[in-house]
Amino acid sequence: MIRSIPIVPIRGSVVFPHTDVLLSFIRPNAVAAADDAFKKDRVVAIFAQKDSRINDPTRNDLYEIGTLVTITQLMPSEDGVHALVHGHSRIRLKEIVSNIPFAVGVVEEVDENIEPSPEISALSRTLSDQFKVLLSMGKNVEVMSIVKLIGENTNPSELTDQIAGVLDLKLNEKQILLETTPILERMKKTNDFLAREINILRIEKEILTKTEMQFNENMKRNILRERKRAIDKELGQMGDEEKVGDIPSEEVKEYKKKIMEAKMPKEVEEKALKELEKFSKMSSYNPESGFLRNYLDWLCDMPWDKLSPNNVVIAKAAKIMEEKHYGLPKTKERILEYLAVMKLLEKRRKSNTKDRYQPTILCFIGPPGVGKTSIGRAIAEAMGRKFVRVSLGGIRDEAEIRGHRRTYVGALPGRIVQGIKQAGTRNPVFMLDEIDKVGYDFRGDPSSALLEALDPEQNREFSDHYLEVPFDLSEVFFIATGNVLDTIPQALRDRMEIIQFSGYTEDEKFEIAKKFIIPKQIKNHGLDDIKFSISDSSIKTMISRYTREAGVRNLERQISTVARKIAKLVAQKKTYPKVITNAHLLKYLGPYRYTALAAEKKDEIGMSTGLAVTNSGGEILFIEVSIMPGRGRLTLTGQLGDVMKESAQAAFTWTRANYKLLGLSANFSQKIDVHIHVPEGAVPKDGPSAGTAITTALVSALTKTASKRDTGMTGEITLRGKVTEIGGVKEKTIAGHRAGLKTIILPKDNKKDMVDVPKSVKEDIKFVYATQIEDVLSHTLTKWPIK
Repeated sequence: MIRSIPIVPIRGSVVFPHTDVLLSFIRPNAVAAADDAFKKDRVVAIFAQKDSRINDPTRNDLYEIGTLVTITQLMPSEDGVHALVHGHSRIRLKEIVSNIPFAVGVVEEVDENIEPSPEISALSRTLSDQFKVLLSMGKNVEVMSIVKLIGENTNPSELTDQIAGVLDLKLNEKQILLETTPILERMKKTNDFLAREINILRIEKEILTKTEMQFNENMKRNILRERKRAIDKELGQMGDEEKVGDIPSEEVKEYKKKIMEAKMPKEVEEKALKELEKFSKMSSYNPESGFLRNYLDWLCDMPWDKLSPNNVVIAKAAKIMEEKHYGLPKTKERILEYLAVMKLLEKRRKSNTKDRYQPTILCFIGPPGVGKTSIGRAIAEAMGRKFVRVSLGGIRDEAEIRGHRRTYVGALPGRIVQGIKQAGTRNPVFMLDEIDKVGYDFRGDPSSALLEALDPEQNREFSDHYLEVPFDLSEVFFIATGNVLDTIPQALRDRMEIIQFSGYTEDEKFEIAKKFIIPKQIKNHGLDDIKFSISDSSIKTMISRYTREAGVRNLERQISTVARKIAKLVAQKKTYPKVITNAHLLKYLGPYRYTALAAEKKDEIGMSTGLAVTNSGGEILFIEVSIMPGRGRLTLTGQLGDVMKESAQAAFTWTRANYKLLGLSANFSQKIDVHIHVPEGAVPKDGPSAGTAITTALVSALTKTASKRDTGMTGEITLRGKVTEIGGVKEKTIAGHRAGLKTIILPKDNKKDMVDVPKSVKEDIKFVYATQIEDVLSHTLTKWPIK
């Protein structure tokens, strides 16, 4: 039967035939349709929306199958109307003919031909029985629905639809049942959904029952425990075993066993047992029980009595360090001295267990990439100890070192205790990396917390805020690393033995690349099985034309880039070069990044080449001076520090005081302005060692005499023109050698430091030692004396 009736879309629900449902209509179109139908024959068509977010649905937004209903009651509300409807039959929406003032559509009733059969009768009985089970499990169903469903005269279609209306189903599942016309198939699907809901209710009931049983059991145990305690108190009996709370006794016994096996010091063991007693009296629901459990775990897991054997063989240690690192003879010598002393003292300690030796704390200072961190691993391997590395860069909270108090949620021990636990022994090689980059703020000063850990007199009883018991760090071999000493507090610096790591020469870089870096990169890139190598000239080109550094990190990156290019060609089964030449470098690494020599191309007036030490090692420093008409003003630029500015002022004063020596007029300074600039203005520069270079550039500009481009210099200058001692001679001379300088002028007092300068640098560079600025000028200016 086809007819035109008002269409009412609903969201998130389905109305089944033979069911009574209360609906709320809020949208104006739906309210108008319900009002109009209630005044006439009270019949409307209900269709579910596919997407409930659409406010004005069209034909395509509605499901095709809906329900023909009668509005039995209509009650106005604040937002719209409430309608009690009764479903009659399934209908199919043919088309919507009007949308104003509400939707009117053409619908066709769906025929349901039900032919009785034994299978339908059996399913009807099954559905009825299953529904009774659902009711017995506490399903909330209206009384009238229960009466209809339990009645014997209910036909199969009515039974199925009414059960479907009661079940907690999703919209798409309800729509599937509504659209399933064959009664047998619909009954099977409804039975499956009914069985699923019964199973869910059964699981919920089991969970609730278990929870109630556990709660009742705990309540019973707590009541009995309190009664038992009251009786014991009256009788004056409180045995240790009778104090155990609702924490499982097996867990308490397990912790007690761990405490005894940990071989803690006596005072620590007493503390652990006291905390265990407190833990045993707690309820398992007490949040503090979790904190105490973590605390006991930390105490039991610390290596209180575990030591790595000190089987040090000096020859073996020397061999390991030679295999792992090229160069660094002084560093290796100092480490071997330490191992030798430790070996001798170990023999003495075996005969006298109370004898202790003062541990030495080493601090490696040097530019990045020279092997400070990696040599720490080599030391651990040579000593046969575990290696632990903790990076301190950027740490600003004291609790990172000492740990947090246990009163804080999520509290943990500090990084030192964490590292010791990670090592599993109380005598590891413990590296404190980037110690010069520790900061401080309102949360405390971590460097001050390190004082106790690195003081041989105090670290035997290092106190962590979390553990609250002393831990002996005197057996730990601490090694700190950093790039500069200036940022390390004096008190902390005083507790360490400083070992300087200088930058590598080009010859040393060549050997490191050939013996260590290239084999490592070939292995890392899976090129072991192919014939591939890098020529010596290509290695030297990469060192001089693609990198400029004190260490070898950038060199390793360049070699890694070449290896990746070859690996790609091998993977693609293309032809690859067996030997990398300079021509291949241009293809794989691009054009040269640095000129062969960093020094100036020609002799310049108002220029000089200084030498400096930075965080990255030695560097050359160009000083530029420009003279212009003025009134004697001195301008300094290039982000110079206060000390360097004072050096420039001292140099200007010396030139004014020695105007006759320079062939200048007595009042020359009153007619000119002087501008001194040090290029690379974004980089801060400071220190007194540029005094000679500033004076040379200033004299060159004033006398219009060129300074030699291949001559570098370093030294502090006084007002009397005396050249005084400076630091960092090795780093500065290596930088000058790398830049291609032929002559370097040093203060005479620094001649003693030449013992540290590599032999290859001494062979290639002429060194001049000066006591007065005149000695410097005579070797740097193209014309001297000035006339």
